[in-house]
Amino acid sequence: MPEFDLPLEQLRDYLPERREPQDWRSFWDTTLAEAREHDLAVQVRPGAAYLPNVVTRDVSFAGFGGHRINAWHIQPTGTVHGTVVQFLGYGDGRGTPLDWLAWPAAGFATLVMDTRGQGARARRGGSTGDPAGSNSPYVEGFLTQGILDPRDYFYRRVFTDAVRAVEAALTLDGTDPDRLAVAGASQGGAIALATSALAGDLVRASIIGVPFLADVRRAVRLTEQRPYYELVAFLGTHRAHAETALRTMDYVDGITMAAHATAPARFSVALMDTICPPSGGFGAYNHYAGPKQIEVYPFNNHEGGEADDQIAAIRWLQDLWR
Repeated sequence: MPEFDLPLEQLRDYLPERREPQDWRSFWDTTLAEAREHDLAVQVRPGAAYLPNVVTRDVSFAGFGGHRINAWHIQPTGTVHGTVVQFLGYGDGRGTPLDWLAWPAAGFATLVMDTRGQGARARRGGSTGDPAGSNSPYVEGFLTQGILDPRDYFYRRVFTDAVRAVEAALTLDGTDPDRLAVAGASQGGAIALATSALAGDLVRASIIGVPFLADVRRAVRLTEQRPYYELVAFLGTHRAHAETALRTMDYVDGITMAAHATAPARFSVALMDTICPPSGGFGAYNHYAGPKQIEVYPFNNHEGGEADDQIAAIRWLQDLWR
């Protein structure tokens, strides 16, 4: 796939309009306050005895609405240099502890949060349902669930779960509150970016790969790929509600999230990414309010830098907390 977005020299200066709703801060403050009315109720059970060189725990906690959210907590048996709360790509599930050994092998504990309602069609299965929902129409998938009201919107629940995951990680043995990072790619990158904005000083570093949900109003005009195509299909069939749906997206857009996030951050983008266009990643990066750096993969699609990018992220965090 050839480059289809802005050329790199323009991307480096690309600063799209922030369509931040006037009640953005109160919306999210109220959302998180409501979630915190439920006891975090972290539950921990031993897991994966077949991996004797790491300590594995099967964790759950109360997320949005008090709903139980499942996670793996995996840490090295030796010195723990920090904790990484890991978020997942679109449709992915937490799978098994065997899937998440890179961070522990590098000396970091990781808490891998299951995304509610997902993990049924990806290679890794999920184990967390989504008891909430909306009566409004939506296109099959997750992007348009509850999209006609930000209070009903799917990603309101997911982002709240993610903040609660950070709070849960802080209760676990071996977590240093001065060394807690969030990480993810694609949908996981969007969740990591939102958590950096919404959890404030609880997040001390952010790793944001090829982020989804960034500069959404531009992305839906550039790509025919899912998941954005779910929103395109909704806008094309529910024409009278198009602006209402896009206003809901403004509450979760990474461009605004970035402007409220201050932890040191490492971004990555791929210039041939037809799923999450690079202008979204650069737009979020350029609005990001904290110390930051970005890695560009000129000849890659949505896979980004794959293992090379994970290695670079590990080295970045090791250097940051040396």
